[in-house]
Amino acid sequence: MPAPTPLDPAAAAASRFSDRFAPPKPPTRQMNQALIDITKTPQKSDPRLANAWKGKAGRELSEAELLAMPESEYMNEKQLDFFRARLQALKDDLLSNAGETTEHLREDTSIVPDPADRATIEEEHALELRTRDRERKLLKKISQSLARIEAGDYGFCDETGEPIGLGRLIARPTATLSLEAQQRRELKQKMFGD
Repeated sequence: MPAPTPLDPAAAAASRFSDRFAPPKPPTRQMNQALIDITKTPQKSDPRLANAWKGKAGRELSEAELLAMPESEYMNEKQLDFFRARLQALKDDLLSNAGETTEHLREDTSIVPDPADRATIEEEHALELRTRDRERKLLKKISQSLARIEAGDYGFCDETGEPIGLGRLIARPTATLSLEAQQRRELKQKMFGD
């Protein structure tokens, strides 16, 4: 049987199938280095934003204004106020969601005669409870981050003591490790398990 040519529709379909359902390729060293370069590359700040932060309260700053601040101002009172407000808003939102879940579970206690419908409702409840469990763990991290702000440790890596970086903190306000320390920890967990 001759080998399929690139124009063969069956071979093309098989190739698309294998491309689509193949397991993801592990990140390469180049990809990891690109991620580090992106997070370490100083952002070009807009000259209009360079001094805009001086006349505003920390809670009123935008992310762009926060990133435009000079490095010498890292974790000053305005930045701490910005992250304190962001963490508190996130905490309030999670607590509100927890209350809604409680009400939702109370409302859906009616008996459904169809087993398939009952299974669907139970699966939805299980999914909602798993989500709330993840949020409960996040609430703990938020409380720890708020305590770190009050203690003056917020924004600095637990392992190295180096600044975590504004970009990482904006993306993940509960971060306690710099990007490099987090990558080392994940690599160690991958190699040796928990």
